[in-house]
Parts: sequence; C-alpha cells; structure tokens
Amino acid sequence: MPKRQLQTRNLTGSIYIVGEGITEQFYFTHLRQIMGYRCTIRPRFFGNTSIKEIQKKVEELLSNRVYVICVFDADVSVRDDAENKRLAGFIKKHKDNKNVLICSSLPSIEYWFLLHFENNHSYFRDSKSAEDALRKHLTSYKKSAEYLEKEKWVQELCADNRISFATANAKVCDKETQSYTNVYRAIEILEDKNNKKV
Repeated sequence: MPKRQLQTRNLTGSIYIVGEGITEQFYFTHLRQIMGYRCTIRPRFFGNTSIKEIQKKVEELLSNRVYVICVFDADVSVRDDAENKRLAGFIKKHKDNKNVLICSSLPSIEYWFLLHFENNHSYFRDSKSAEDALRKHLTSYKKSAEYLEKEKWVQELCADNRISFATANAKVCDKETQSYTNVYRAIEILEDKNNKKV
C-alpha cells in the first residue's frame, strides 16, 4: 500500500511538531491542550527514530509549505559518531531555512523539564542523570506511556509561570561546555502564533 501523502491545502501556514520519542509527543500534546497552542502533533511524526528518519519526516512536511519544529535529544549523537555526522549535516542543511526550527537538548528533554524548577547549569552525563534530578521535583516521573499520557505532569510544569522561569534558565546555557536545551525557542514560536490574529 503506498504511503499516504499529506494534503497541501490543509497544511499551509500550519506549525507541525516532529520529535524523537513519546516523551516529546505527549509533552507537546498536553502543552497544546493546556496553553491553547495552535499546532499539529501526530503520533506518526514521533517514535524512537534516528536522525535520518527525523529528517525524512521534516522533508515530507516542508514539501507541503509548513513550519516544522523538530525536537530531539542530542545525547545519542554525542555517543555515536555516525549519528553525530548525520545530525551535523541535518543542522547545516536547515540552518538558514526559515521554515524549520531545530530544538535539541543535551542530554535529553528532561533537562528542559528540570529547568522549570531550578536554575541548574550542571553537566548531566546522560538522560538518566537528568531524569534523576527531575524526580526531585516530579517525584513520580517515568518515561512510560502510562505516565506520560496523563496531562498532570505537564500541568505541574506549566504551574506558577514555570515556563518563563525555564526559558530564562535555558537562555544562559552554554552549548559548548555543559548540558543545554533550546526547546524554549519552540515555546516562543507557539506563543507568537497564539498572539497573532488568524
């Protein structure tokens, strides 16, 4: 059966979010609901994928004249030379593309979540260490579909203007020397779209 093509007329002017795994998928799905963000998130644009697979999804969407936010963890590319080369090529290819925003976190998106609670600029060697630090605040946090599909954890991240706090914290991270995240840039784009008249 041939792969279903995306319908251009339905996508023009839209923001689509593509990501690496279910954590990103559920986070942005809940965020869209809680914050009223206007974006499209589909399960088929997420999964445990390689940079090559993510790039294919991005290319498919770009051919339909949409804005794509691509969210992934950078820890895999740090440990794997081949993935690191693919990632560098992917970033270089889309560096000047005004319709793509590449959002990465090192070691993982859990570092972005952690910044909602504390101004922590430590280096986290892997995603497990970032998750352990996050659990000091979200004690029941688990990378399981059963946990992630519930909206409550994202509500906790959004409470008390924590997104603004996380954004301020993320903006001073040094990508060259420690853990970092630029997921805040996706939030800024989504906020901007919400503030514009349709």
